[in-house]
Amino acid sequence: MDLDELYRLLRGSHVRAQGVVDTIRDPLLVLGPDLTVISANPAFYRTFKTDREATIDMPFDKLGEGQWNIDELRLLLEQVIPRSASVFDYEVTAEFPHVGLRTMLVSAQRLAHPDNGQRVLLVTIADATERRRVEVEKDILIGELDHRIKNLLSVTHALARQTDVAGRSADEYRDTFLGRFEALGRSMEATANGRTAELPALARAVVEPYMEGDRDISVADEAKVDLASNKATPLGMILHELATNATKFGALSVPAGRVKIHWKLSTDEDDVSWVHLNWVETDGPETVSPEATGFGTRLIRFTAERELGGRAELSYRREGLIATVSFPR
Repeated sequence: MDLDELYRLLRGSHVRAQGVVDTIRDPLLVLGPDLTVISANPAFYRTFKTDREATIDMPFDKLGEGQWNIDELRLLLEQVIPRSASVFDYEVTAEFPHVGLRTMLVSAQRLAHPDNGQRVLLVTIADATERRRVEVEKDILIGELDHRIKNLLSVTHALARQTDVAGRSADEYRDTFLGRFEALGRSMEATANGRTAELPALARAVVEPYMEGDRDISVADEAKVDLASNKATPLGMILHELATNATKFGALSVPAGRVKIHWKLSTDEDDVSWVHLNWVETDGPETVSPEATGFGTRLIRFTAERELGGRAELSYRREGLIATVSFPR
């Protein structure tokens, strides 16, 4: 039974008022013109863990430990009887004795007593704590989604600007850009819904597209490292860039070439934990230090420094590249 039906029944005297009050699941009070409690239903006593002695003939704003003693609410209730006004879902958030922190919605309407015509105030109290919690979580999720979309657009714009076009055909530019964009997507997917990404799972997700045929890429299961999105996304971009370069020029460009990804942890003098990730190429073409720093190398170092707050070191050994990416957790 909703409140409108209750009001109709009480006004029409079709049922005994107290009988209806006793069947309502939400806490309900009947107040006199001076806002003292005339009657309360069992749900009120159950919800607030109180009894008749502490409720009947008590002023409404003195119930409990004064949680209802709100000037604005009292003024609203005082207007209900003389002006035939109503109160709908007035929100009260307070710490209630034996109940804890709750959010209650107070509604009130004037009624005429079915026996003597006395005007009384019917007050219903709905517990909206769970509803408000869900609404807050929804708002947080919407805010997170908005934040992620803006970040995605910003990063996509940066990728488009940073992907070098000099000396490339349209197809080459497209393939390079889409590769980076897909790596970004895999990194972001690993931290979707605010969860952290485990480093082994992130590394495997990023390099999986390069593990075709006989290409040998191994990801070590070493120290457990969980990464938040602000670390996982740029690290995924770095791994993608290393894999792309290895496919074009390094160990992954020949059948016998191998790549091993492993890492270790350390703690600096300020007690900050650092991750040191190593990308090790072997059995590929002989590696020499490039005469000029390529765009991919610049992107790796820039991302390590600006996005991860760390550094990237690339060592061009004859037997293969070793790239070490170090950053604080």
